[in-house]
Amino acid sequence: ATVEILCTALQSGPWGEDICGLDRATGKPKPMPLGHFFLAIDVGKLCPVDTFKKNAGEFLQALRDSRKAPTGPGRIWTAGEPENDARIERTGQGGMKVNVPLQKNMQVLRDNRPGLKEKYAKLPFE
Repeated sequence: ATVEILCTALQSGPWGEDICGLDRATGKPKPMPLGHFFLAIDVGKLCPVDTFKKNAGEFLQALRDSRKAPTGPGRIWTAGEPENDARIERTGQGGMKVNVPLQKNMQVLRDNRPGLKEKYAKLPFE
């Protein structure tokens, strides 16, 4: 409920059925006008950062170690884990995600430097 309040009520935004992504009358997909809320906390003003890291780590580990449903997927994920696992896998395969602005810069560099267009006719992200 806290997330709903921060992402909808503070913005007078839609919630519940209005953001389900489906037009219930037609059964067709519809845009989800999601609200967002961002909060930055200077943890060091509340407690020592090392203490926070220790406490948060123990809490997240306890969540992951919770008893799983017998018919569930077998793993309890905490925030950021799927993304971190993907990053580790990409790194192990020799590559990292290259953001679009950097991709464009790499293409411009390749296209404007003698010999690079022939050597790198197609970059991995193209």
